[in-house]
Amino acid sequence: MRTAFAHEARLVLDEDGDERAPGGAVTLALCGSWEHPGPCPLAPHHTTSRPDDDALVVRVVFACAPADEDTARELLAEALDAGELMGPDGVRTRWRLLHQGADDLRPDEEDQAARLVAEP
Repeated sequence: MRTAFAHEARLVLDEDGDERAPGGAVTLALCGSWEHPGPCPLAPHHTTSRPDDDALVVRVVFACAPADEDTARELLAEALDAGELMGPDGVRTRWRLLHQGADDLRPDEEDQAARLVAEP
């Protein structure tokens, strides 16, 4: 049985950086590819980002077996800590990670979390 978890990071994108890049890095880390058949193999997830002052807040809601939480969290943390992603368009985006870590699910994430838990 899967359980839903949340992870939040705060980072600063380089000028003209693509705000989608950190989420793409998370997808590559958790799934191995941007495109894959079927559900995410380790942890179905949903990533959002929003500007906050001079930083970007990236939240990942993911679902996995409790025994896989540490593995999933390590993979996504390493992806965000790497500080860069070469996108499928060949454009590199870089960022500086300010901090990241586990967070509680917010009430507005409950529906998304339930969908991720229920994915086949």
